[in-house]
Amino acid sequence: MGLEVIPGLDVSRGRLVRITPQGAEPVDAFGGDPVVAATAFAEAGARHLHMVDVDLAASGRVGNAQAIAAVSSLGVPVQAGGGVRNAEQADALLAAGASRVVLGSAGLAEREGAQALVERSGDALVIGVEGDGTVIRPRGTTDELPMWDTVVWLASLPVRRFLFTEVGRVGGLEGPDLDGMWAFAGHSAAPVLVAGGIRGVGDLRSIEGLGGPIEGAIVGRALYEGTDLHDLVSALA
Repeated sequence: MGLEVIPGLDVSRGRLVRITPQGAEPVDAFGGDPVVAATAFAEAGARHLHMVDVDLAASGRVGNAQAIAAVSSLGVPVQAGGGVRNAEQADALLAAGASRVVLGSAGLAEREGAQALVERSGDALVIGVEGDGTVIRPRGTTDELPMWDTVVWLASLPVRRFLFTEVGRVGGLEGPDLDGMWAFAGHSAAPVLVAGGIRGVGDLRSIEGLGGPIEGAIVGRALYEGTDLHDLVSALA
């Protein structure tokens, strides 16, 4: 199988949104309905869906459990996140129907709790690493973690999968940070998903060409602004 293309769905108050520096903005595509979008993505060949509970990221409480449950019921496994910091939030997303949960970078600051969650969760947990050069910079916070020290620590844990995101490119269509993706993947023994700035087939082929443990890429905004998922999946099959 080629590089897996994973559609991203950001959801707030049950509706599709796009995150901008000014906050969440409504998405008009698919009528703003995450279930309609997810159905179209499933029909186009998506093997996983990535849902972000934007309200969880803002409030610390799961706010879109019904939307996650509805999308999960379509039969395509859902990977859910939204600034998850602890086991309680992770468990709430799994209870809503997610098959995998992304532990946000902010959750890595409390190492004891993060390690316990990794050790108990197996394949149900993905470790999110939000990169910004030589540091990890969790979105929505003022936190900053040293990239290398954190990566070395994570390498000592039974992490089953990573999600590497270049924070400066999220929500934009400026192309992915190939250097950052390559550098991170080169130090990972576990499979890696990547995100941030992906525009279309050309970017995905460049990511695929990096090789190593990169197994998939999350595509968000481009899918709501004219890029056809079926074309992406077919090009990488």
